[in-house]
Amino acid sequence: MATITPTTTKVTDGGVADVYIVQWPSMGNADTGIAIPMSSGSDRSVQIEGTFGAATVVFQGSNDGTNYQTLTDPQGNAISKTSASLEAISELTRFVRPVTSGGTGSVINVSLLVKGQR
Repeated sequence: MATITPTTTKVTDGGVADVYIVQWPSMGNADTGIAIPMSSGSDRSVQIEGTFGAATVVFQGSNDGTNYQTLTDPQGNAISKTSASLEAISELTRFVRPVTSGGTGSVINVSLLVKGQR
């Protein structure tokens, strides 16, 4: 059980202003990513990659920074993954974070691409 600190990098390729990538690297079993404020991000997608070892990654959002709920894709499906995935995020929440559960030997990288001011 670890708390994973994200890194945020401004994306400068493609000439689009105000695009950022936030990465939570090397998440293992029962890890929680530190939540980041993301309320000004108008378009967001999350990519989940790595060795799952039967782990599940849930991407969560919160407006109060205390109570987190599972976010959904545009089809209304929960962003709760047991294998590599790339999903758009429907809800606009003040905070977002990834959480892992289960599995053994998991090494999962979660990347969030955001268009809008950070």
